Amino acid sequence: MINRRIFNLCKDSKKYIFLKVLTTWIALVCNISIIMIIGSGLEKVLQGSYLPSGSYALAVFALLTIRFICNIYSSKFSGLAAARAKYTLRQSIYQKLLRLGSEYVNSISTSNTIQIAVEGVEALDTYFSNYLPQLVYALLAPLTLFTALSFISVKVALILLISVPLIPISIIAVMRLAKKRFDNFWGSYTDLGHTFLENLQGLTTLKVYDIDHHRQQKMNDQAENFRKATMKVLSMQLNSINVMDLIAYGGAAAGIVFALLEFKAGLISPGALLVIILLSAEFFLPLRLLGSFFHVAMSGIAASDHIFRLLDLKEPNSNLEMSLPVPTSVLMTMQQVFFTYDQQREVLRDINLTINKGSFTALVGPSGSGKSTIAALILKFYRAERGEIRFHNRDIADLAPTVLAEKISLLAANSYIFGGTILNNLLMAKADATQTELARALQHARLAEFVEKLPDKMDTEVGEGGCLLSGGQRQRLALARVLLADRDFIIFDEATSNIDIESESQIWQAIQDLVGKKTILAITHRLRSIASADQIYVLDKGSIAESGNHQSLLSNGGVYAQLWLEQQALENIRK
Repeated sequence: MINRRIFNLCKDSKKYIFLKVLTTWIALVCNISIIMIIGSGLEKVLQGSYLPSGSYALAVFALLTIRFICNIYSSKFSGLAAARAKYTLRQSIYQKLLRLGSEYVNSISTSNTIQIAVEGVEALDTYFSNYLPQLVYALLAPLTLFTALSFISVKVALILLISVPLIPISIIAVMRLAKKRFDNFWGSYTDLGHTFLENLQGLTTLKVYDIDHHRQQKMNDQAENFRKATMKVLSMQLNSINVMDLIAYGGAAAGIVFALLEFKAGLISPGALLVIILLSAEFFLPLRLLGSFFHVAMSGIAASDHIFRLLDLKEPNSNLEMSLPVPTSVLMTMQQVFFTYDQQREVLRDINLTINKGSFTALVGPSGSGKSTIAALILKFYRAERGEIRFHNRDIADLAPTVLAEKISLLAANSYIFGGTILNNLLMAKADATQTELARALQHARLAEFVEKLPDKMDTEVGEGGCLLSGGQRQRLALARVLLADRDFIIFDEATSNIDIESESQIWQAIQDLVGKKTILAITHRLRSIASADQIYVLDKGSIAESGNHQSLLSNGGVYAQLWLEQQALENIRK
């Protein structure tokens, strides 16, 4: 059983597979030669001749040395074949994810992606290191042994050779059942991994609502399904190995019985009988070992199906522009844009908006009106169902993600802070940033005073996800990172939600400092913060209900005016 696609993808492993087969075959030839010498020596002893121990011992020692060297290199080539295959597969997965960008989450979960890239690729180790070389060797070894034994007894050699195919026949019989069971095994494994990661990420929420026991029960059920799938696989492996053992040792026994009958009839000598007895098992051991590797390889093949499902995901257009024309006064436009989730839930409907270079533009509206979806479309996290989004008068569908990344920064409500130090997080935006640039970014983000008070300054550890910082400090650090990147167009998507009032005020002060220097798109539910915006687009139920500046929208008495009055009333109550 050879998966041609995965074998062709990992073509760098082919030469190491060939070298492993070659060294293993040379070791077999050495083993045959040693046994032939022992049989010949026994003949001479029984005939009363003196055994030429010096030359015989030297020949055996030389052959043992060659076999020893071949076994060492065989193991080395085996490891190299697997290593190159795993490197190629992980590189292919990584490159695929880069081409997919953030869109990959629409097709496959993060936990499944991790399992495929780690456990899935690792499961193919045996397939390349042992199974494929053994498959070739298992065909070559019986023919080599048949050739050697045919000089002693053609009948015995034929009996042994004819019995050999019974092992692959048993493997083929098991294959159909094995494929289904391994598919179930990997399916239950990835389901369990997905649930575990989701529970881990949402553990605080589960504890707050006291429903962790329900999720635990779900995970217990999936773990039980995984256990049953594993036991079925192990049971199948054990039973099939017993069958192969019966065939292998039964075939060897049949060959030995026929050899004894020929010896009794005086057709072969004692030395020849010894050679047949010692080599009869060698006919079956390669295929017997192949059967053992087959079950582990089947796990790898089942994993490869999941790998190729990821590699076969539809990609954005590969012929993308890698540069932009000379900037124009209009930075970005959306024309008659429609967007739906799952071809069913319509989120945006007939969106038309313009963002001028250097302007301060705002998107406001009730929750669920589609504000953040517009930002995701601009950044190519999603693709519009219909309509056109143009950046520098060029359709973003034709622009590579790297082009947008060089021009646009995003500060979202959930901007991630990586484990490590404050400095590590800042340098992600600009690896060669100077101390002056770093200090300026922290100052503009209103974080410099806090960092200066820390014993280790910018070398302070922030913990996983920035857990050693407060919510406001995490968001200001993310803002400093955005400022250090120094992109022309900055999107603030609910950048001050779920943080303390002091940090919210400081972040909006930093945003106001950027007005006139950068193109700003602010998405927020706090209307007071964007009252000075050049243009405000008001979304309601997925459509732009109205647009204009703060004063004109209040005068219209529409959705914006209603939201403003509601928020003012809440502010008065709070005060």
